[in-house]
Amino acid sequence: MNDRRDIPISLPSTGEQEWQAIREPLMTGWLTQGPKVAAFEKAFATRHGVKHAIATTSCTTALHLILAALDIGRGDEVIVPAFTWVATANVVLYCSAKPVFVDIDKSTFNLDISQVREKVTKKTKAIIPVHLFGLCADIDALKSAAPEIPIIEDAACAAGSFYKGRSAGSLGLAAAFSFHPRKSITTGEGGMITTNDDALAEKMNMLRNHGASLSEEQRHKGPRPYLLPEFNLLGYNYRMTDLQGAVGVVQLSMLDGFIAERQKWAEFYTRELSGIKWLGIPSVSEGFSHGWQSYVCYIDENKSHMSRNEIMERLLSQGISTRPGTHAVHMLAYYRKKFGLRPDDFPVAQDCDLHTMAIPLHNRMEADDYSYVVKTLKEIR
Repeated sequence: MNDRRDIPISLPSTGEQEWQAIREPLMTGWLTQGPKVAAFEKAFATRHGVKHAIATTSCTTALHLILAALDIGRGDEVIVPAFTWVATANVVLYCSAKPVFVDIDKSTFNLDISQVREKVTKKTKAIIPVHLFGLCADIDALKSAAPEIPIIEDAACAAGSFYKGRSAGSLGLAAAFSFHPRKSITTGEGGMITTNDDALAEKMNMLRNHGASLSEEQRHKGPRPYLLPEFNLLGYNYRMTDLQGAVGVVQLSMLDGFIAERQKWAEFYTRELSGIKWLGIPSVSEGFSHGWQSYVCYIDENKSHMSRNEIMERLLSQGISTRPGTHAVHMLAYYRKKFGLRPDDFPVAQDCDLHTMAIPLHNRMEADDYSYVVKTLKEIR
């Protein structure tokens, strides 16, 4: 019997509760940023152990707001990993600053801390470590390597992850999260900033709303309908909608359950796939609690008669969707041309760009789906 399946790389876990949650903003007519966003922010801050959570349109705009609020601009440098989604570097350019790439550690896919110190200059204004695929970067080691440099966590993949008992998003000066549908929880699109810095939070709160001194909710619910906000900052329209906020409240209430389920099946993968000689599987060191946004493997082509791409095509032909882990930003055309970069400038990032593979891991998969993925991988020689 043919047991071929159709297993997507990721699928958001949404349903009746989210459907019902959006009824109130639809019926009241309060669709833009308002009480539902405020409720989502409050719950997110509590869950991640921080004083402030500020919802935005995406993780990209969240990162941009943080850098803008820090007045990072022309002539400044920001250290970023060479292996990450392109937005991590793009936001630095949005501020007219320069991204300074650092290679990664292949065992974690995160920033190679040993290479950071040599990249720090008088122009370095921030470091953006990425908690790639849900595994936190080693923040304490980073602080030791580059003391007094502000750390901005790119926690796009890391909602609910922990590092030495501390939540992602509480480890640096500020952090940015993503709610894209491939993440553990989703609002469709959307992002969140977290910080414990009161002054920075106030400034970012204004910047996301055109630089206004009053929020829409304060204006509409206040006793003086003629009052308009003052604009002392050049800001942006990076506000989340209340439709998204309503969905976010529901999704956040399920976060711990989602991660526990992903942890269970990540352990299943690790146990079942450890004997495949050509497949390097992710590992988690003591003190780290992985959020498992993705389960990313490394293909050792010296131990397989098939290339990474051939293996991905084979899996797709049998109904299993895969993706490269992410890309080496320095190998992308824009960055190659702008900064004169070569692929081998950051050899580990280059290697991971060419040889990583994410396999399906999400909260809509069944036990039989995981078994089918394992069975199909074991059949590849």
